[in-house]
Amino acid sequence: MKRTIYPLSVLSIFGIFLMTGLPSCRKNNVEINIHQYDSVQIQNYIAANHLTGFKRDTVNGDTSGIWYRISVPGSGTPLQYSDLVTFVYTEQTFDGKYALVDTIAQHFDDYVGHIQNDHFTQGLQIAVHDLMVYPNATIRVLVPSHLAFGVSGTGSGSSQVANNHIAGNQCIDFYVHAINNFGPYDDLVIKHYLADSASLSGYSETPDSIYYKVLTPGATNDPITSLSTITCTYTGQLLNATIFDGSHNGTNTATFPMLGFATPGNVEALENYAEAGTKLSVILPSKQGYGLGGNGAAGIPPFSCLRFTWQVITVTP
Repeated sequence: MKRTIYPLSVLSIFGIFLMTGLPSCRKNNVEINIHQYDSVQIQNYIAANHLTGFKRDTVNGDTSGIWYRISVPGSGTPLQYSDLVTFVYTEQTFDGKYALVDTIAQHFDDYVGHIQNDHFTQGLQIAVHDLMVYPNATIRVLVPSHLAFGVSGTGSGSSQVANNHIAGNQCIDFYVHAINNFGPYDDLVIKHYLADSASLSGYSETPDSIYYKVLTPGATNDPITSLSTITCTYTGQLLNATIFDGSHNGTNTATFPMLGFATPGNVEALENYAEAGTKLSVILPSKQGYGLGGNGAAGIPPFSCLRFTWQVITVTP
């Protein structure tokens, strides 16, 4: 069928171009760049989650696109890229499909300049160095996707599987609590842990901030000293209930000399509060466990508080 365009239609279309102009017509086809896209996503995220107190990063000339809120300003000497920094963190994508929110497991201990290399993002490294600034501050950071994992995302498999894959063009919400005084921090963590469960009542604290509870008293009068060798069963776990050492639980016993035993807190607790026949629960601050570095091979994050349950079977002088 032949299509006919009447002169009135032609004049009407021409008139629209005259009134609006060609450039405005092209606006319908203009694609925003990634910086503009990220900015819209972040502002929508702030509004949807009713977040307050956030401001745009202007330290870098208002070019990074990072938004942040400092809840604890911190003090002291500003962090340099060559400085070690320790912090606990949470990390989640705006779409909610990737979320690491367990601050017992999410610990960082490395140089500021290594943050991006340690499977984090350039945006978080910028935020810690330029915005958080101090090694005892707390900050929440909204990192745009172009400073996160870009259009390709990261990880393997489907983004529909939780914590398996970060989709492309995803902005990321970080919470970072930096720590440079572990004594008070560990004690606060342990106190919160004990307060969260009625079954964890009755613990006593030693001068070294070790918490212990005798679950079953011994009745053999076989004290443990630094020269003793003991056989026992035990379980070691993080305070989120993750068991990192359960190989000697139940009937599978362990035998070892107390002299040179790895964790100083366990040595102190066993020598002072246990004997043959004792069942003992011990909660250790990080300095009495595996210290600042943790034990990656055993699945113990840096500066982790630990819980051990001991059943001492025999004690040999």
